[in-house]
Amino acid sequence: MEQYLSLWPAFLQGLSVTLLLLVVSGVAALVLGTIIAAMRISPIPSLRIFAAFWTEIARNTPLTLVFFFTAFVLPLLGVRVDYIYLAFLALAYYTSPFVAEALRSGVNGVPVGQAEAARSIGLGFRQTVSLVVLPQAFRMTIPPLINVFIALTKNTSVAGGFFVVELFATTRQLANDNGNMVILILLTAAALYLVITVPLGFAAGQLEKRLVVQR
Repeated sequence: MEQYLSLWPAFLQGLSVTLLLLVVSGVAALVLGTIIAAMRISPIPSLRIFAAFWTEIARNTPLTLVFFFTAFVLPLLGVRVDYIYLAFLALAYYTSPFVAEALRSGVNGVPVGQAEAARSIGLGFRQTVSLVVLPQAFRMTIPPLINVFIALTKNTSVAGGFFVVELFATTRQLANDNGNMVILILLTAAALYLVITVPLGFAAGQLEKRLVVQR
């Protein structure tokens, strides 16, 4: 038991890095995904084409390949930053199209009359989207957005293979160093991931009851 308890500082350090990856990448993906979703419904064809291209390329590229590009190719191009910042970039890029598509489904659920009414009182496209359409779309897409962030939590484990010592990398190292406790170490890592994902699922249910607009 004493040996197991001595591992907890490493577990908590790995968990803190995983939470940092989740929060920073999640916020960045939410902002980027919102912009892409707005571009997908833009009246400007070039913006719609760019957003569609971004979405299709990003969500159909394996996350490992995205990490490989950010961890090895960007430094060759002169990008000299800590690997955790490259992990933020990779996770935000990969997650953004899923956020965008979730929001676009919400936008499609907003009655057309809402946008028409906004335009009839003189609001432009940007004001209509930011003040009328997107607020309702966010409320209708809370469950799928939470699912995206749960998936992001699990995707942070890929960063462990690219020089970022998060929970997965920590677990791998502890298992290698403590061969007599491999099962217990793996169970602990699984429990710590559940500490993140289960509350997210619970929050999704609570927010859905309070905020989701019935179609």
